[in-house]
Amino acid sequence: MPVAQITVIPLGGPGSPSISSYVAELQRLLGETPGIKFQLTPMATVVEGDLDILFQVFRRMHELPFKKGALRVITSISIDDRKDKELTMEGKLESVRKKLKEG
Repeated sequence: MPVAQITVIPLGGPGSPSISSYVAELQRLLGETPGIKFQLTPMATVVEGDLDILFQVFRRMHELPFKKGALRVITSISIDDRKDKELTMEGKLESVRKKLKEG
């Protein structure tokens, strides 16, 4: 299952330069999307799920700031997709933790 990172940056919207209200709306959208797991980080959101579902939700995430008044949106997506073994957010973290313990 692919693991992806998405960053949505709204520009030119009304009011404050803060984007936390946009981020909150994006997190709500993800929470309402069946079939995916997601985790907010300080600079992006990591999402795990079927690639077809991910592309659909990424499109919705990109469009959401426009509906909230943004005049321009920059969206960056990175996808990690393996065919040789199962890939999960937690598995990626556990792999690093294991290597840290090994020294």
